[in-house]
Amino acid sequence: MMEGEIINFINVRYVAITMFLYSYTIGKVVPQGRGRLIALFPPILILFLLPIWLTNPHYIILTTFCFSWLSTFKLLLFAFAKGPLSSNPPHSLFYFLLLVSLPIKIDHNNSKNQNQIKFKLTPFKLFELLVMSILLYFFVLPNQKKESFHPLMLTFLNFLHFYFGLEILFAMITTIACKILQLELEKPFDKPYLSTSPQEFWGKRWNFMVSRILHPTVYKPMVKAFSHVIGRKWAPIPAVVVTFMVSGLMHELIYYNLKRKNIATWEAWEPCWDSMFFFFIHGVFVALQIAYKKTFKPKQQLLPWIVSCTFTLTFVMTTALTLVIPTFFRSAER
Repeated sequence: MMEGEIINFINVRYVAITMFLYSYTIGKVVPQGRGRLIALFPPILILFLLPIWLTNPHYIILTTFCFSWLSTFKLLLFAFAKGPLSSNPPHSLFYFLLLVSLPIKIDHNNSKNQNQIKFKLTPFKLFELLVMSILLYFFVLPNQKKESFHPLMLTFLNFLHFYFGLEILFAMITTIACKILQLELEKPFDKPYLSTSPQEFWGKRWNFMVSRILHPTVYKPMVKAFSHVIGRKWAPIPAVVVTFMVSGLMHELIYYNLKRKNIATWEAWEPCWDSMFFFFIHGVFVALQIAYKKTFKPKQQLLPWIVSCTFTLTFVMTTALTLVIPTFFRSAER
């Protein structure tokens, strides 16, 4: 059965590569705009549906996140000559395939753009990843004694599993891509546990690839739309909430794909909405922080760094341990 799932996983990759080759060709022959968007609709739809052919939780998560979410959003931007797949001169086929299939982003502006944080495998970063790997291997992954843990402790271990796994996986992918491309890439994370506010956590420290994709595909169009209603100054506030809700929907898609392998029961087709609620809460808090800054224009941080960091970490972990992590692992174990 495991061999069959590996074959399915390989076949899914072949289908995805075929869709990427088709998309690259479309980019060469069809001008940007609605015509290219229509031409790219078939690969976008196929990529969105690819996880249907998989049952292994790890394969489902990778395929849904990389192909059903990031790749489809990148192709939507590519239809209008925007995003990481578009450049002048155009990317080579090899670069295009790597950029569309992996959660990476090239730093085109080198050190001139302060918003782009380069990925460097420094000795400290290696030590950090080594510690995470040791903790993941010895304390998080063992499943033999799950029943002996208090439910809250088990949820916390699942939280560490989730975070350490993401950090290690993204660091491996980015390191390999850096070596292959011989280019500087943005780092996937930047010590999210040091965030002093929800806005800093989501905008400057957590999963840059997702925020870089959501910004042009959702946030900017929403700012433009809301500007006609409430003005440019306040438009970012509802735009942020909508952006977080879209992120919540895409996480719900991951949960759905994890659960739908148990299609014999009707419950497997029902959304849980926990992730949606999580991202809505965080979107509201980020929007309130933006509104506060626009209203009072503070020149310095209101609370000491250690207090702000503690509050932020507590807020993120409490909401994650309550809403995201239990649902995620329940869906994966079904």
